[in-house]
Amino acid sequence: MVNPFILFFSGLLIGASLYFFHRRESRKFAALLKDKNARLEQEKKIVVEFMHNLAVAIGEGVPRKELYQRIAHTAVITTGAMSACIYEKTKSGRLQGVAVEGLFPPQRAIKQSKLKEGESRARFLETILTSETLEEGEGIVGQVAKTGKPVLVEDATVDPRVVLHKDDSLKSKSLVYAPLIHDDRSYGVLVVANPTNGLSFSQMDFSLISSLAEQAALAIKNSDAMNLRLEKSRIDSDLHLASEVQELFLTQKFPAYKGIELDAQYLPSAQVGGDFYDFYKLSSTKFGVCVADVSGKGVPASLLMAICQTNLRHFVQKSGQPSVILKNLNQQLEQRIRQDMFITLFFAIIDTKNKKITYSRAGHEPGLILRATTDEKGEDASKIEELHGGGMAVGMVPCEIFDEMIEDHETNFENGDCLLLYTDGVTEATNDEGEEFGIKNLENFATTNSNLSPKKLNRKLISKLDSFSSSQFERDDITLLTIKKTKA
Repeated sequence: MVNPFILFFSGLLIGASLYFFHRRESRKFAALLKDKNARLEQEKKIVVEFMHNLAVAIGEGVPRKELYQRIAHTAVITTGAMSACIYEKTKSGRLQGVAVEGLFPPQRAIKQSKLKEGESRARFLETILTSETLEEGEGIVGQVAKTGKPVLVEDATVDPRVVLHKDDSLKSKSLVYAPLIHDDRSYGVLVVANPTNGLSFSQMDFSLISSLAEQAALAIKNSDAMNLRLEKSRIDSDLHLASEVQELFLTQKFPAYKGIELDAQYLPSAQVGGDFYDFYKLSSTKFGVCVADVSGKGVPASLLMAICQTNLRHFVQKSGQPSVILKNLNQQLEQRIRQDMFITLFFAIIDTKNKKITYSRAGHEPGLILRATTDEKGEDASKIEELHGGGMAVGMVPCEIFDEMIEDHETNFENGDCLLLYTDGVTEATNDEGEEFGIKNLENFATTNSNLSPKKLNRKLISKLDSFSSSQFERDDITLLTIKKTKA
């Protein structure tokens, strides 16, 4: 029979042993947990600092290439690595080295003989890496870009996928390849090489670098959005300035002639265009008018408009014949206009004394004349005539062809008659069904409202076009120039 005291003391000993074992393990677990929490806090701190640095870069509006360089630099500093490189995914799907920090080992074998005399090793490697293009799926970089999954190489010396260079400074020991992905969009791959402590990257390092890559991808996306907004703001500012310059070239004060009422209206589109009108005082009884449309939009069209208008004012003083004026203009601009640009013009000289209009048309919309007449009851009425004529747009064909086709035409301009000049923004205004306003609607409108003054006619027509046009179609510039002959 076992002595009860022995059983008691044995149980007491076992219980004490279990207690101290549990206590020791608890302390060990608590220490591990504390260490893990400390590591997590450290990783969190590193990621937050990384995000802060990139946010500063984004706020500064740095270009994409500089942002990549800051990412590579920050990745090296925060991970204690010796070098890093970023491979950007191009539109073709290839991977192009765009930023390198430190002596990063290239992903392909290189010949040391390529090193130029006097060139630093760092500069040499940067040249190699930034010219290195990898196919998607090629090597570990290509694999990570294709799969979107990070890769940890603990010992590069035994991994056949890693290129081993003879140069000691380029030997790969341990590497982490992390995809730059945000919202399923791949921007490329971040590669970090060789811890400075000479050891391999740990799983903790692997997790940290992967997190940094995720934040870097978000930073790239935000940077693109920021730069896009900045570029749009710059473009909007430039267009606003161009629009203001354009308005300065438009005559605001119309010349006064006995027996003449006139008005001009310019309604720009959302973009800066090339429409313009102008008046030219020739004598006490003669003046010139012009309506023109430069092809294209934006600043180039606006600048060409200004050049055209300046040259026109010069040539008008040298000749009182519309065709000669336009020939001189074409000769001056034909070699200076881009091949994809041209200018259509309707130029007229109005003789108030002899009640005549002499005009030339260089590929522009036909002018309209509202003739004052009376109906069978003797009441005021009107009929409309289209002012056609040959001629090509300025800058479209060589001078010899332009000169052969341009010609002068003459028509009466009696009391009550009204001349309406316009650009294609009027006739090409489009409704919800995709139908254009067209010249017939314009003629019907003009005939119906022939009793109005030029100013009221123009404004009523603009209101008509506003109600006709659809918001889904981008409206072109609208220019109207209306001249009415009244009794002197």
